[in-house]
Amino acid sequence: MQIDFKPQFDAQAVAFLVHDADLSTIGDDAASEALRRAVEAAPRFAGKPGQIVEAMGPQGVNAKRLLAVGVGPGPSVRDFEKAAAGLVKRLLTTGVESLDIVGAPSTEACARLGLGAQLAAYRFDGYRTKLKDDKKPTLTTLGVVIDDVEAAETEFAPLKAAADGTAVARDLVTEPPNVLHPESYAERIEALSDLGLEIKVLDEPAMAELGMGSLLGVGQGSIRGSRLCVISWMGAGDKDTAPVALVGKGVTFDTGGISLKPGAGMEDMKGDMGGSAAVVGAMVALAKRKAKANVVGLVGLVENMPDGNAIRPGDILTSASGQTIEIHNTDAEGRLVLADVLWYAQENYKPRAIVDLATLTGAIVISLGHEYAGLFSNNDDLAGQLSAAGDAEGEPVWRMPLGGAYDKLIDSPVADMKNVGGRAGGSITAAQFLQRFIENDTPWAHLDIAGTAWRPGDAGALEPTWASGYGPRLLDRWIKDNYED
Repeated sequence: MQIDFKPQFDAQAVAFLVHDADLSTIGDDAASEALRRAVEAAPRFAGKPGQIVEAMGPQGVNAKRLLAVGVGPGPSVRDFEKAAAGLVKRLLTTGVESLDIVGAPSTEACARLGLGAQLAAYRFDGYRTKLKDDKKPTLTTLGVVIDDVEAAETEFAPLKAAADGTAVARDLVTEPPNVLHPESYAERIEALSDLGLEIKVLDEPAMAELGMGSLLGVGQGSIRGSRLCVISWMGAGDKDTAPVALVGKGVTFDTGGISLKPGAGMEDMKGDMGGSAAVVGAMVALAKRKAKANVVGLVGLVENMPDGNAIRPGDILTSASGQTIEIHNTDAEGRLVLADVLWYAQENYKPRAIVDLATLTGAIVISLGHEYAGLFSNNDDLAGQLSAAGDAEGEPVWRMPLGGAYDKLIDSPVADMKNVGGRAGGSITAAQFLQRFIENDTPWAHLDIAGTAWRPGDAGALEPTWASGYGPRLLDRWIKDNYED
């Protein structure tokens, strides 16, 4: 969607922001008077966030549709995002091609209206061949009315980059697994070099030479070759400054392997690469806004399939760090991928901090539902930074515990560890497993996004009905607030 900032409205549809019951943002011309009458005739409209009243434009007025949208008293940036998103979803397929919004009180509010509109306008229609005309999007342009156009454009530019990264993540999570598999995914990542990102791809022989038996073990049952992709953005003034590392789980389809998942709902397992999508989307956002920070994104790409060469419960794998892992459940595969990628990140980049993201456990969905990602960390400062960034960008996290009592649950009698710790505290023991691969007290955080990477049903106007694109905005904000020059 095209987002424009302009000094006056002239679109086919015009929306006025209403704060609580205050109708002062609605003007006194013929169009505004028609809308004011419609608002006054709507008995339950009180300007609350999300409320919308609509009227037809009177004769002699260019705008054919007039809307009042509530943002509440003292609205937050999220209220402005949701207001624009609600308007876009309402008008997206109505035949209206342009919408202007009037009444934003600041350049920040204008920018957030633009962000909400861009997020709400996202569609994934590439595989639809018989979409009826009345279901096709027509709304292509959003205008936000403000006197200081240049200031609003400056405020919006980094938000647009983050929204573009979110769209990339949504696309990746939604792609069917016969199209997006480790090899084709790596090719898509390589194409991002056009943005100024430096891309390095390790194939199976290269990873075998490094001893990545843990990651390679997950993919050995698939006909698709596994890949490790490294995406670098060195935007700091000093290119030698140690980077921040973002690590993502990229299981492009997860059958569970020999420990086969139930058939019901298995189609959602095309999204088991949501952590990697978040990392790729974040790197796109950083490159598009020319972030003044050194960041490296690493994603392990595998497909977990149950053929005659697949790993079995009882197998012992040797990770690149030299630690051995007894397999108790082949469906606990994401941590096996991350173990070797975490080692590679530390061995090659000595990062200032590491954040990994993964659709790792169903247990985190039981704990937190679809509202928060689970946050596990060995560093209080890092955990606080991520919490603040998540709250600021509407991608919240909730900190969960770590500790020795949980860690001992993954001890194995025949290897250094086992890959599951039982039903109790499943998301915690998964995080404990990852922590065993963090060296020298490197600040590290693990985000379990199994409940937030995709959401069932209608998740609200800001998101499509399934893939949320969770992660890029949080990561981009975290880096902006804590690691930029």
